[in-house]
Amino acid sequence: MKAALHRREVVEFLLRDRKDLLVVAGLGSTAWDVTAAGDSPLNFPLWGAMGNAAMFGLGLALAQPKRRVLVLTGDGEMLMGMGSLATIGVQKPRNLAVVVIDNERYGETGMQATHTASGVDLAKVAQACGLRVARQVRSLAQLSALRKAIHSTRGPVFAQVKVRAEKLPLVLPPRDGGLLKSRFRKALLGEGADLA
Repeated sequence: MKAALHRREVVEFLLRDRKDLLVVAGLGSTAWDVTAAGDSPLNFPLWGAMGNAAMFGLGLALAQPKRRVLVLTGDGEMLMGMGSLATIGVQKPRNLAVVVIDNERYGETGMQATHTASGVDLAKVAQACGLRVARQVRSLAQLSALRKAIHSTRGPVFAQVKVRAEKLPLVLPPRDGGLLKSRFRKALLGEGADLA
């Protein structure tokens, strides 16, 4: 069954009325999707750290247990960092959601097929690793339920959202790592945080 969902529409929908949700965006397309939905100081896009988005989100969730944390990453990156699902399953952060935007392609290197195109089910991997909620999402109704889960369900929550394989215009977040760190810290911890 071909995916009917469009990645930018999915990400925009998940981030609509996000309030104080902390968002970690994986390398490449998901960072561009998050930025296209609206750049925010509460976004932390990863530049050049493929495979690390889920672990970064885990550390943030453990350090900020009263804040909801959403990791938005791609299937290629999640496949590269699949061991992170085992660590998340062991740590069981109640405030963490990991959403994989799965177009079954390595978008940054030429749209070659990933293992998910051959049937690898990341939601089942996450479930086997002990993540409390793990599902595939293929429809708008399932997407609405996922949005609610991100904001209110006890986690960890995992979703593999099947989207069309499409090349989209780049909407780049800031590239300056120092700026990203500084603005994220200030948004999270307050004005004096950058001096600490």
